[in-house]
Amino acid sequence: MAAARGRAAFKNFFEKDKTFRPKKRFDRGTLKYSLHKQANASLNSGIDLKEVVKLPPGEDANDWVAVHVVDFFNRINLLYGTVCENCTEQSCPTMCGGPRYEYHWCDGVNYKKPTALPAPQYIGLLMEWVESQINDENLFPVQIGSPFPKNYVAVVKKILKRLFRVFVHVYIHHFDKLVAMGAEAHINTCYKHFYYFVTEYNLINKSELEPLREMTERICH
Repeated sequence: MAAARGRAAFKNFFEKDKTFRPKKRFDRGTLKYSLHKQANASLNSGIDLKEVVKLPPGEDANDWVAVHVVDFFNRINLLYGTVCENCTEQSCPTMCGGPRYEYHWCDGVNYKKPTALPAPQYIGLLMEWVESQINDENLFPVQIGSPFPKNYVAVVKKILKRLFRVFVHVYIHHFDKLVAMGAEAHINTCYKHFYYFVTEYNLINKSELEPLREMTERICH
């Protein structure tokens, strides 16, 4: 009964976005809104996630990637919100994924050199940085027909690489909390969708995926 309540609460959390509201939405009537709805309809229909990520016929690949980057950002932001009370500077003094992987923050502005930070501070800065990237219309144009910049793919790869690190930290250090909430299936679906997408379009180097390799081999077939 408790697990069922936990699953319902987690599902409600994702659907209504009450606590950690998505940072960016697509305006109704725009091409990206249509693509966003198409992607979510496919995701919710229960079909093969490997097929869901494939580019729909006649659609622009850059637009398709942009829509997914924003959706992944929103979902991962919400996901971290479910465990953030358990992710403190005391419990997680470094941004890491177990003893073998530690991530240092560098944004070229306030942190010009890679700097070790507590996980909640690192993830907070990461989310702020991603939000600034996807809200920059020079990088993520919103008007139909507006060109994407030459560095678009490089920026997308950097965003997704950093978002993946949130998965790493949550799975390795806070998964017990998600299991207690009955949310294991939800995070696994979110992760599988992300994994199939980044591998379909070669957007993250295999070395970056290594921290979750064994788990990925179990749940992503």
